[in-house]
Amino acid sequence: MAWRFRLAPEKTNVDFFKYQWLTFGGSMMLTVVAIVAWAVMGLNFGIDFRGGTTIRTEASEPVNVAAYREALTALDLGDVAITEVFDPSFAENQFVAQVRISPQDGQEAVTPETILLVEEQLRTIAPSITFPSVESVGPKVSGELIWKAIAAMVAASLGIMVYIWLRFEWQYALGSVIALIHDIFITIGVFAIFQLKFDLTIVAALLTILGYSINDTVVVFDRLRENLLKYKTMPLRDVMNLSVNETLSRTLMTSVTTLVALGAMLIYGGDVIRGFAFAIFFGVVLGTYSSVFVAKNLVLFIGLDRGDKPKAPGKSEFSNVEA
Repeated sequence: MAWRFRLAPEKTNVDFFKYQWLTFGGSMMLTVVAIVAWAVMGLNFGIDFRGGTTIRTEASEPVNVAAYREALTALDLGDVAITEVFDPSFAENQFVAQVRISPQDGQEAVTPETILLVEEQLRTIAPSITFPSVESVGPKVSGELIWKAIAAMVAASLGIMVYIWLRFEWQYALGSVIALIHDIFITIGVFAIFQLKFDLTIVAALLTILGYSINDTVVVFDRLRENLLKYKTMPLRDVMNLSVNETLSRTLMTSVTTLVALGAMLIYGGDVIRGFAFAIFFGVVLGTYSSVFVAKNLVLFIGLDRGDKPKAPGKSEFSNVEA
């Protein structure tokens, strides 16, 4: 007999509602904390959203932020942020920093002449310094990108809600979208609390989280729909518990294998994609949690009219789609 590795027994009987008020209350509290942190502390927008110019530097001398700043003060550049970049993949004598310069008066971004002056000034501090990349974004473009990012998130959420509504019932659609909002808000809150850089790659990560989280939730809802037809007199809460137990092994296996790949990307991917990898890693953990403890609980609270039979598989074009 072939040996098969399992993260959970094939058959489980866990009561996922046993601590429903603790898990649901914890989720509500974390969502509120995330929103408050977002509103009070704000996000550490990257150059994609703030506009300006970012110069990445590499040198064999250790980065001296104070010396860098003093050298650039003479250029009167206005708002300048200098950040040393740490990464375990860097060589022993590889020291990296990012110099972010806000747009100058009357300019969409820093001019090439100014960039040359900055590079000359920094060479006086670190003779071995090189400048592997220079990125510039105008303030008008950055403002448009913020609204487009918000529009992308709203459109994705509405599209998912319509899809779930067509395939299941409106209660499933509402529960799944609220669970997705829970995932996105808490992820953004983590970026606000730790002031991690928030740029376009993080928006891409949030959209990926939406897709991953709804996939997990649809698997649970799909089994729930089948069980509602099979166990017509069983209480809704028990049918939900049974459905989550029947899909638990698949949910854990999918999540853990995904996290293994993301963990490798997080550790060895380098500082350029570390924020992206972290957002998806955290989002996958949160999405798995919300599919088990948030989405179905919301459907239970909203209530399903057992008198109205759930959409049976095959009733519509969408209900035939495999999760």
